[in-house]
Order: sequence, then C-alpha cells, then structure tokens
Amino acid sequence: MRRLLYAVSLLALASGADAQTVSLSGTVLDASGATLPGAAVEVRLVADTTVLAGAAVADANGDYRIAGLAPAAYRVRASFVGYQPAVQTVSLRADTRLDLQLAEDAVALGEVVVRDERDASLGIERLRPVDLDGVAIYEAKKNEVVVVGELTANLAANVSRQAYARVAGLNIWESDGAGVQLGLGGRGLSPNRNANFNTRQNGYDIAADALGYPESYYTPPLQAVERIEVVRGAASLQYGTQFGGLVNFVFRDGAEGDLLAGRVSQTVGSYGLRTTFATVGGEAGPSRYTGFYQYKTSDGWRPNAGIDQHTGYGAVRVALTDRLSVRPEATLMTYLAQQPGGLTDAQFADDPRQSNRERNWFQVDWTLLALRADYTVSDQTTLNSRFFGLVAGRDALGNLGRIDRIDFGGPRDLLRDTYRNWGNETRVLHRYALGGQPATVLAGVRYYQGSTRRRQGLGPAGAEPDFTYLSPDNLEGSDFDLPSRNVAVFAEHVVNLSPRVSLTPGIRFEHIWTASEGYFRTITRDLAGNVLSDIRTEETLSSPRSFVFAGLGASVRGDTWELYANVSQNYRAITFNDLRVRVGDLEVDPDLADERGYNADLGIRGAVGSLATYDVTAFRLVYDDRIGTVLRTAPNPVFGGLVDRTFRFRTNVADARIWGIESFAEVDVWKLAAGGDAPTRVSVFTNAAFLSAEYATGEPGVGGNEVELVPGVNVKAGITVGTGPVEVAAQIGHVGEHFSDATNAIRVPSAIEGLIPAYTVVDLSTSVEVGRVRVEAGANNLLDARYFTRRATGYPGPGIIPSEGRSVYLTAGVRL
Repeated sequence: MRRLLYAVSLLALASGADAQTVSLSGTVLDASGATLPGAAVEVRLVADTTVLAGAAVADANGDYRIAGLAPAAYRVRASFVGYQPAVQTVSLRADTRLDLQLAEDAVALGEVVVRDERDASLGIERLRPVDLDGVAIYEAKKNEVVVVGELTANLAANVSRQAYARVAGLNIWESDGAGVQLGLGGRGLSPNRNANFNTRQNGYDIAADALGYPESYYTPPLQAVERIEVVRGAASLQYGTQFGGLVNFVFRDGAEGDLLAGRVSQTVGSYGLRTTFATVGGEAGPSRYTGFYQYKTSDGWRPNAGIDQHTGYGAVRVALTDRLSVRPEATLMTYLAQQPGGLTDAQFADDPRQSNRERNWFQVDWTLLALRADYTVSDQTTLNSRFFGLVAGRDALGNLGRIDRIDFGGPRDLLRDTYRNWGNETRVLHRYALGGQPATVLAGVRYYQGSTRRRQGLGPAGAEPDFTYLSPDNLEGSDFDLPSRNVAVFAEHVVNLSPRVSLTPGIRFEHIWTASEGYFRTITRDLAGNVLSDIRTEETLSSPRSFVFAGLGASVRGDTWELYANVSQNYRAITFNDLRVRVGDLEVDPDLADERGYNADLGIRGAVGSLATYDVTAFRLVYDDRIGTVLRTAPNPVFGGLVDRTFRFRTNVADARIWGIESFAEVDVWKLAAGGDAPTRVSVFTNAAFLSAEYATGEPGVGGNEVELVPGVNVKAGITVGTGPVEVAAQIGHVGEHFSDATNAIRVPSAIEGLIPAYTVVDLSTSVEVGRVRVEAGANNLLDARYFTRRATGYPGPGIIPSEGRSVYLTAGVRL
C-alpha cells in the first residue's frame, strides 16, 4: 500500500510539473581520480528506499546516466568490487550531474563473506545469478539451495526425504535406514546412487568415475554440510554430460575470528543406531581450517542389515597473498555393511522385515583429495583452479541368484572395483560493461582421467565378509581394465539487455575416450551343474568421440519475482555397466549407443524477504536412445537349442518424452500476519510435481509405454513451528505408483521388475537449543507405513528393497 501511495504521489508531482522527467549522470572515480568502468549505480527514493527508481553501470569511460526520473529526493549509491560504497542524497528538480568517488577498501580481510539480503530461515534459497566464490553462472537456471542449518530433521541418519523435501520433483530411493547411500533422481531419471547427477563436494567430483561409472558410494554426512546446491537442466553446459544436473555438497567452514571452535554430538536411535560427530575449526593469521569425524553404526530394521562406518575430513585455506589463496582438502570414508537382500512381492506382503540372505556383504573405501586455488587477477577478473583425485574401491559379496530361490550355501559372487581417478577444472570469470549494462563471461577447461579395474568371479563359501577370490588368476566372470579420458571446454555469457532483462548463451565441447581391456568367461552348465562349455574370451575395445552442445537462457526480473527460461542439449555416455557386467540373466547389447536429448524449462520464482518464497516450473525432457532393459528369448543350449530361454536384455529401448510441472512454495504465516517482525515462526511449505512420460518408438512392446521411474504425482508438504529455543517440524510425502522397467511389467516371479505402489510417509522432528546445548528428537515414518521405493536387479537385492518402518532418534550436542 505504501508503494502505491508513493507511486501516486510521484505521478501527481510529475503531472504538476507538466509530466517533467529529469536525468542523473556523472562519472564514477576512485580516490586518485581514475575512472571505474563497470561500477554499479542505483537510485532509490529517500521516502522509501525499497523502491528502485533506476540503475546503471558505468561504461568504459566510467560514465553513467539514469534518465526518466520524476523530480524528488533520491538516495544515490555507487559500488565496485574492492572499494567502499559511496552514498549521496540529491534532490532532483532538473537534469543533474553528480560525480561519485569511491575510496579503496583498505581493511585487510582474510575472507569477505557476501550474504543475500533475504533471510534463509525458510530453509531454501536460490543461487546467485553470478557466483564469484564458486566462479559459476546460474542466471536463468532452475536451481535450489537447501540450507541444512535451517532444517529440523534427522541429520545424523542422512534421511533424504527430509533433507530434500523442498526440492521439487525428486524421486528418492531409500536403500538403507542409516543414510549411507544417496539415491536421487528427477524428471524420470534413475535415482541409482545419483548416477544421473554430476555429484560434487565443495565443487569437485566425488563419484566413482565421472564418465564410465558415475555412481556415488560416498555420501557426505549432513551434520557437516552447510548447504546443498541443486541445479537442473542447463547445468550440463558447466558440469558436463548428464541429464539430471548438479548436486553439490558444501561443507561448513571453520569459525571466523576464533582460534578454536567446534561441536560434539551423540545420537541414539531405533535398531541400534549410534552416531558420534565431532567438528573443529578456526582461524589463525592468514589460515582458516576445519575438520570433522563421524562414526555411525546400526543393526538395521531388518535382520542381516548391520553397518559400521567411519568418515573423516580436513581442510585449510591459506591466503598466500592479498590476491592468491589455496585450499587443500582430504576426505576418508570406509564402511562395511551386511545386506539382507531383496524380497518377492509375496514375501513383502507377508512380512517386509524378513531377510532370506545372511551371506551378503558390501564394503567401501573412499579417499578424496583436492586442491583449490583462487586468484583475483583484477577487480573484474577471477581465476579458480581445482585439482581433485580419488583412490577408492567397492566390494560386493553374496548370492545374486533369484530371491525366490533358497540360498543353499556354496561359493558366492564377488564383484570388486578399484578406482584411481584425477582431474583438473579451471575457470575464469570476467565482468565488464556491454552497451551500458553489466556483463559477465565465464570460460573453463576440464581434464579428467579415470582408471577402473573391475573383476567378477566366485568368492568363498560361508557367511563371513571374506572378499577374496577362489581363482584370482582365472575368474569365473570377468577381469577388465577400464580407462577413460575426458577433455572439455565450456563458456557462458550473461548479456544484460536492460537492468531487468538478460540472455545467457552457452556452449560446451566434449571429447570422450573410453576403453576396455581384459577377458570374460562364458560357462554353460546342464541341469545337474556339470560344465557343458567353458569359453574364455579376450576383449579390447576403444571408443573415442567428440561433440558440441549448446544452450540458451533468458531472464526477466521484477522487484520480487523472476521469469526464467532455458533450453540446453544433453548427452550421456555409455557406462562400464552398460558395456561389460554379468548379473544373473542380464545380457548387454553389443551395439549399445550413447544417449542424447535436451532439457527445456519455463518458470517463475520469487521471494518476499523471509516471509515467502516460490518457484513454479514447466519442463520438457527429450531423452533419445534411452538405455533400459527388456525381456528376450533365445534357444537354450542346455536343451540343445530345442527349448527357448528367457533373459533380460540391456539395450537402447526407445526415445522417451517426459514433461511436467514442478512447484514449490513456502510461507511463514505467523510473520506474514504480524507484519514480518515476530519471534515466532510458523512456516508452511508444499512441493508438488506432476509428470507425464511415454516412449515414442523403439523395442517391440515398449513404444507407447510409460517411462519407468516416473511417478505421475510426487507431493511433499510440511509445517515448522518455532518459538524461542524450541522448534517442531512435521512433513508428509506422497509418491504415486510407477513402473520399474520399460516393459511396464506389473509383477514377475523374480521381483526385479514390476509396479512400485504409491506410498505416503510422515516424519516428525523437534529441537531445543539453550545456550551451547542443543537436543533433537523425532520419529521417522511416524505412521509405520509399509512401502518400498525400488526393485534392485543386483545388489543390494535382487528384488524388492523394503524401506524402513517407524524409528525414533535422540541427539544431544554441545558447541565448544
């Protein structure tokens, strides 16, 4: 109402002056009198500084001009990186010239932290259009930032459906109750270990092999995370060849200004859950350091589901000069988990807590190393270089046979992977004036070198976690070296057509080389188990390819809203799993091809301070040559070819077309009613996605089918009530039924394909913080729903993987 009155007053004033408008112009200078091209100048009404009357960017000569101003009193502010802002008040009655002089910011700071004016108390933020710290461009891109510190949730157990409740449209697989492995999918993409997202930590890769095997066996503990950045669609231009986008975990940094500060917490929960977390950090001279350690153990909701995990991290940022800083980081994680196996539909209906496998084990060792260097070339130009490496392995041991058959013992399947990868990504971001408006260009280059060794054979009998081969020199399955190379060059450019309208074109060149060298054995047995044939095949494959893809974004901004649109091509290379892996009766098409397509977004988003935020997006995802699994038949050699056998065949099943609406809104109804100034918080959010997906043409029996892993309805809603030191949060989530494979099978005896029924889950969390002490408690799956989110074709199944029933937890922590 106030803004309307001011607008009416200005209109009347302008009318009284014969509709006169005036202009303000001048030059922006530093203390020495040198001009400052690219400096930002904004003009606001003195009567109400929330009203932006005009803005400009100094041109190459440092000159600015703002026209069309109504005669009134204005507050003029000029700013430039590295200088203290200059603020002056001027009463405009005619065209006026006003030179603005900025003093250099001479205060020596170890780090400058720039925070958005909007309060993050709603638990969700948006990335800045130009991120100077991350050296990235997010203008016109669909993105969300989960502010972990603002969540009242079970962070000790990494409960994904709570952590990502405000990110619209995510399909989340729940494979374990301890939150050891993360499975996020969106827009019809498989959630399997985040394989369709480029998953990063502090800006660098953490997956097994970015191209050949982009699965993440390591999930950063949420107790150590400050925020989670999620970018969709056009993220492919900056972060590589994937359809899902980017998920980046950003850790909390060491305390600023303190030599030593930290936190210690202990969590106990149902089914033997125990989590110990400790973190320390601080600042000493030009250095700022941080580190944490987490130990987690659990017996599991089902028998044979125990886990034991250790995670440690350390980093130090050293300012070598005023312009150059370096930050080495190291992460170590190891865990051993027993896996209870999958269930058939009948077994799940009878008792979802049962386990028919006690000899299945899984162990992971993950070591991440990184070195980040930031160099301020000038006030307009920033250079960032990130070196990163991975030394890791994962071992899977157990009975991979059909879950509807009894495990009679004997040797177990053993799959062992080792990963030795390293890479570098270097980015430069430059800001300048273009046509009187600020412009930003980002250019980068990436080199990645991966080396995976994958072995599959028979392991020892018994039930213990003994990860040794019976015949290490001639494995019953396969033994392959799988190297990969990737060189990429990319660029994006924010072109501001006016203070409110921008275009962001981008382009990326990729060269990919993947290869395999090794052998596999094909062993055929008769019904009595006797060997009919044993053929060892040596194989050497090499697949180089290069391509260019591009994208374009557009943004139109109001005072509190933004209309954004973008379209970007996508590409996903064949993975090592697609090339050579034997799991049960699965066979792989030797002519398998890479997947291609594009993402298109059109949305509107906005925020009103800390009172409300919203984002509604319509999207279309075209996914050509989608890789999937169908059933085929062929003559069975056991019966001399007289009888057919049925087997699962992995191939390019068809072209997929996916479209939908993703929406999110959150309102603090208490503050809204109180005018925005209230100690009590009652925020309500809703996150709803409605999708439709079908296959166009392709394999027989697939064309016209629904695309697998696409729930038509995916809704989450919640409320958070906080007053003083107490906060209570409740949320409910509903996911509609969907298929697990391209054939749209309802039910099969092995349970690895079939319908995933709709399910609804309710969670409740509370926290109390008094002084340095914080206590948290809650109940996950409060109504004890019986449901499952996935059907596994191999580990940790095969078959239905039940999600955990009701559990409770209690966390007590203290700040040091």
